[in-house]
Amino acid sequence: MTTIAEKILARASGKGEVEAGEIVMADIDIAMIHDLTGPLAVESFNKIGTEKVWDSSKIVVPFDHQVPADSLDSANNHIFMRNFVKEQNIEHFYDVNEGVCHQVLPEKGHVLPGTLIVGADSHTCTYGAFGAFATGIGSTDMAMVLSTGQLWFKVPETVQFNINGTLKENVSAKDVILHIIGQVGADGSTYKSCEFTGETISNMSMSDRMVLSNMAIEMGGKTGLIEPDVKTYDYLKDRVSGENKNRLKAFIEKSNLKTDPDSAGLETLDIDVSNLEPQIACPHNVDNVKPASELADIELDQVFIGSCTNGRIEDLRD
Repeated sequence: MTTIAEKILARASGKGEVEAGEIVMADIDIAMIHDLTGPLAVESFNKIGTEKVWDSSKIVVPFDHQVPADSLDSANNHIFMRNFVKEQNIEHFYDVNEGVCHQVLPEKGHVLPGTLIVGADSHTCTYGAFGAFATGIGSTDMAMVLSTGQLWFKVPETVQFNINGTLKENVSAKDVILHIIGQVGADGSTYKSCEFTGETISNMSMSDRMVLSNMAIEMGGKTGLIEPDVKTYDYLKDRVSGENKNRLKAFIEKSNLKTDPDSAGLETLDIDVSNLEPQIACPHNVDNVKPASELADIELDQVFIGSCTNGRIEDLRD
């Protein structure tokens, strides 16, 4: 009996089964680099001496960190990356007007359940909301992926957060994940696959699920996974194209991508969010979380409403 993370890594490494702690060499389905981390990855790739990337159709390059260019250095980075995209015939390039990378990839149909995705950005774990094993890697590791299409992984243990209860008005997915991080700590799930289950998750939109997966890294998680369901399919079905559309349909119909309850080493934490109130992460650590009611006298000088965690249309409407 195995977990979602183990099943995905077993497929990607060509093995029938893997277990937590095992080292595997896995084939990458999608690799993402952006304008900030991309130049270092490409420079390292060039030093390897490989003329062409392993598969240009599996590389996604969004510009989202320094857009529009705010300095000469960032402008030169943009030029450098545009030249790389052109030289390598990378078709999935999203320039400065497309949006945040972790929104762009699922929105443009580059994320599928059961796939292995790496990105040169710590919040790549966002795509776990769609049932993908997604994780951030360093730029030098990314250089090897660009060259070979493979990377080694230690199969992570899984901690399953079983979340139940109906959220109160004005309480969101961000409050749920901040509450969890406040309970387990910023390093409480280091190198673990953080899996979110329960009726609260089933009732969440894909946008809300992305919030949970995105912040798995903030408690040390290797990835943040949610079992794919009909909502996953409904979100992706009109966004994917070509063979991916058939793969998605077949996957949803036939896949058993779920964690078996008797998986070895599975850790489960039950969380009732029925009485949860809005949460605030206070300075200077993300796990310094307090209920908003305890901070009523704090004056606000500035409010930022966009991020790779939130900032989608649902958040703005709420």
